[in-house]
Amino acid sequence: MKKIFGGLMLAAAILVTTALTTPAPKAMHSIEGTWQLQSFYNYDGQQVVDTVYLVPGYRQVKMYYNGKVMWSRTDPNDTIGRFGYGSYRITQDELTEVIEYGDHYMMQALDTIRQFSFELVLGDETYSQITIDEEGNRTFSENYKRVD
Repeated sequence: MKKIFGGLMLAAAILVTTALTTPAPKAMHSIEGTWQLQSFYNYDGQQVVDTVYLVPGYRQVKMYYNGKVMWSRTDPNDTIGRFGYGSYRITQDELTEVIEYGDHYMMQALDTIRQFSFELVLGDETYSQITIDEEGNRTFSENYKRVD
């Protein structure tokens, strides 16, 4: 009986020691929430070569919750609003959106492509979705800030 109890105590000590000394995996930021577009970047391969800021009155918002995404935008130079709805998934460095439904013009665009994949740079309060060309070069990004 003492041998069994001693063996169990040794196993418990090893488990506790391992749990205390094993580093926790790096926590991934969450994209869940509401985000507002702040700017666009144009790239030359990997480097930002131009920053484009929004014109007054232009607003684009994205909302990510429970695997679903919804976005809308208004542009003072365009009387037609835009919106779309679908699902999303992220990894540590990739965002994929599959748009299922949208306004008339979005539905026309969805005839050719429904899945959009981006390089993802995600922080606590900002994120960028970066378009990559066929050769793996960055071309363009949308840069968002979390809405409180």
